[in-house]
Amino acid sequence: MSKLSLKVVVAGRTYPLSVEEDEVPKVEAAAKDINNAVKMLQDNYAVKDMQDLLAMTALQLAVKEGKQSTVAIEPDFSDIEDRLSALIQDLDKA
Repeated sequence: MSKLSLKVVVAGRTYPLSVEEDEVPKVEAAAKDINNAVKMLQDNYAVKDMQDLLAMTALQLAVKEGKQSTVAIEPDFSDIEDRLSALIQDLDKA
């Protein structure tokens, strides 16, 4: 897949990025989420420093992401169990 040059505006600053073609919508959505969060914080709190707003946004989005990824993923050991069972059967025959 080819890389594309993309300019993303985050908190009023433009950042040039090289991203895979299929990642463009994700990057644009992430920039939009960041900008929306910064705007919400700016509107609701007396914080004017953009670095502080970005830090607060990063914390909010990290906590939000942490909540979404709390689902435990069970590893699939069925293939290993099958191989071990076959090995045990072979050993029993010997």
